[in-house]
Amino acid sequence: MEGIVGLVCCILCSFPLFVMGHYNKNSGEPLTFWAGDKSLKEKVKDIQGYNNEISKLYIKCALVFVATGILCLIFFWCGIICVLLESTLGIYVVWRIYKNILLRHS
Repeated sequence: MEGIVGLVCCILCSFPLFVMGHYNKNSGEPLTFWAGDKSLKEKVKDIQGYNNEISKLYIKCALVFVATGILCLIFFWCGIICVLLESTLGIYVVWRIYKNILLRHS
């Protein structure tokens, strides 16, 4: 039963990332990494290339959450450990990738 709860939680976490990655890649506004960042309009020169790379990053994050949910369904405690790693170390790794994308398109 707990595996199903873990799967549902991971899918609920992945859904907004997938939606942002899929539907905002062709936007005329830069896709923000953190909510409320208004300084991206001044920083990003190549908005289309930036949005394309950020969209791919969001979709990869969504797929990692889905894979972790499936892992929760099969091996619950291993999935929980992966969720904890994604929520700590994973956020740092994604933030570093975001900074490199921002640097390339500024």
